[in-house]
Amino acid sequence: MTHDKILVLYDASCPRCVKDRQFYEKLIGLKNSHIIWCDFNCHHQLLQQFNISALAAMTELHLIVDDQKIIKSIAAYVLLLNQIIYLKPIAWLMNIPIIYRILEFYYHKRVHKRLKNTGRL
Repeated sequence: MTHDKILVLYDASCPRCVKDRQFYEKLIGLKNSHIIWCDFNCHHQLLQQFNISALAAMTELHLIVDDQKIIKSIAAYVLLLNQIIYLKPIAWLMNIPIIYRILEFYYHKRVHKRLKNTGRL
């Protein structure tokens, strides 16, 4: 599925999030300018507009697709991976229900641990 615009809400004060962004930008390249990275710490109005709490933004990756639909957590990663042709098989695997649930559990556990260790949660 093709999207005109994907807004990625990420935490620029999180070193891991910044590294993830840089890694993803290298993979996707400049040709995919429909993907826009937005530090949610500087865009409180955007969070309010889409009814996303600061805590939710901090604990899960959120995408705003075509200025209307919110996709979060592992589903957000699947959508981003689907933007890169050679990573589509990984996105497909991630979407298998049992794998999806395991990734979802691990993802939330890892994020909460990182936020607790840095005193942000």
